[in-house]
Amino acid sequence: MLLNYNFRNYNYRLFLYVLLLNILGVLLIRSATNQDMAVVGKQMMGIAVGLVLVIGLSLFDYHRVLSFAPVIYGICIAGLIAVLVMGVSRGGATRWLVLPGVGQIQPSEFAKIGLIVFFSCFFSKNQEKINRPAVLALGAALYLLVFLLIYEQPDLSTDLVTMFVFLCMLFAAGISYRWILGGLAVVIPCSILFVYLLQYNMVPFLHEYQAKRILAFVNPSQYAEANLQQKNSIMAIGSGMLHGKGLNNNTLASVKNGNFLSEEQTDFIFAVIGEELGFIGALLILTLFALLIIRGYWIALHSTDRYGFLVAAGITTLLAIQVILNVAVVTNLVPCT
Repeated sequence: MLLNYNFRNYNYRLFLYVLLLNILGVLLIRSATNQDMAVVGKQMMGIAVGLVLVIGLSLFDYHRVLSFAPVIYGICIAGLIAVLVMGVSRGGATRWLVLPGVGQIQPSEFAKIGLIVFFSCFFSKNQEKINRPAVLALGAALYLLVFLLIYEQPDLSTDLVTMFVFLCMLFAAGISYRWILGGLAVVIPCSILFVYLLQYNMVPFLHEYQAKRILAFVNPSQYAEANLQQKNSIMAIGSGMLHGKGLNNNTLASVKNGNFLSEEQTDFIFAVIGEELGFIGALLILTLFALLIIRGYWIALHSTDRYGFLVAAGITTLLAIQVILNVAVVTNLVPCT
């Protein structure tokens, strides 16, 4: 495998974007945690393992994964069930497993990748029958099982990400516009009805804190307390102005030292980027992500088969939607989950 690989065709540009973003990530997490080397060390270990896997998998013929797609799906389901049976709880959610010799893992993160591999195989094998109701119903049922298992943790943000990726892969697989328009004809009025019922606490599948965050986005003046973190985040970004306050600043008014945000090193890391690196730094990081995403879709469009196209499109869409949603939440463009 390795001896037959033509390294002149290796996508060095894509690898460079990933490497630069990881280096910036370590520097920002180091600053956001006030140089907590335990957290930084964990991040660096994750990057080291990830880069080794990236290089190894990039030299591997992805067609060999095709025959294992049902097994990968089964492992994802087993991992999500294990979380509900013997998972570790934190902050009101049960999303993690502790494995001997490995430590704490989050199976839903692996499920994101597993779903892309499985549905790339499923849609490529059913390419000619993609618009048949039976095929669409089977695909929807297989996805819905994963959706419900993640919902039970609960992890609404991961569910929304996987749903968007699944729908985008369905679009890329060549679903008819009649199905798309029909779906929109149902979703749009249901969304309006959903917001209306939410105001009267008549949506049973949402937790109270989730409902308040959505209502705070629709009516910020009435639910100001639920919107507090996003307001603080916007102020932090604005305070960085053009050039930012600099990495590792320890002023009392900074977002990380003033206890304005609860998860500035993870969910609200873009607030730290805006405050410490300013508009120029934030634009640089978003540009690197944009270049990475564009390159990913370029690879998808230049794939030689449907399976490769769907895998590349799915992985790139997963990255794109997570970047977009994270920045949108931090800047109050969408509700916080």
